[in-house]
Amino acid sequence: MDGCLEETTVLAFIVARRIWHWNFVVCVALFGAFLLIDLGFFSANVPKIVEGGWFPLAFGLGVFILMSTWKLGRDLLFASIAADSIPLPDFIESASLGCTTVPGTAVFMTSNPAAVPHALLHSLKHYKSLHERVVLLSVVTLDVPHVATAQRVAVETINPQFHRVTIFYGFTDNPDLPEALEWCTEQGLRIDMMDTSFFLGRETLVPRVGAAMALWRERLFVGMYRNAGSVAAYFNLPPNRVVELGSQIVL
Repeated sequence: MDGCLEETTVLAFIVARRIWHWNFVVCVALFGAFLLIDLGFFSANVPKIVEGGWFPLAFGLGVFILMSTWKLGRDLLFASIAADSIPLPDFIESASLGCTTVPGTAVFMTSNPAAVPHALLHSLKHYKSLHERVVLLSVVTLDVPHVATAQRVAVETINPQFHRVTIFYGFTDNPDLPEALEWCTEQGLRIDMMDTSFFLGRETLVPRVGAAMALWRERLFVGMYRNAGSVAAYFNLPPNRVVELGSQIVL
């Protein structure tokens, strides 16, 4: 309990400085006083650590290692993907010079709408063609509990073939992309689910010695990533409309 009080004080200090932009001296004076009281309670309970108090401390440390490893691993993964990305305008210009076009709509999910998704590059590499309509789909979770359905979708038409769609959710909303994409019709982009394929990237991660993370943490992250939930299931994508394209990434 006392450890939780100290964590709360430290987190309150960080929030006050980074979000509320309080003066540093005021933060140190206010939260330093609380921290001294918390440390007094903690010191009084130190003898209990050897009597079983070590277990919640060890459990908390394990959870912290898992969460920090996941966060750092995701940052390294996104940085590696971004380093190999191609700017979207350059790709669209080169793709319009004579690439074969096939009927239908292809939706490529991406976290960086300014760059070409890896799944799109792999699709072009394997199929040697592009769909007549290509939708680059980004999902943004806002710091609000709920986003009104009518305000959930933003459509940007780059040219008659390429479209950029952003879908907004609150942190309590349940993502349902097929339902959200129906609102694209209100902004001039009609998407027929029976004529649409969703292309997702499926990365296979390879740990290496000398990376930004220790090798044991890399292997831990690879195991966590391999056992993470399916993107298609999370966003409620119809299984018979999903195509996964694999790639290998060295961390």
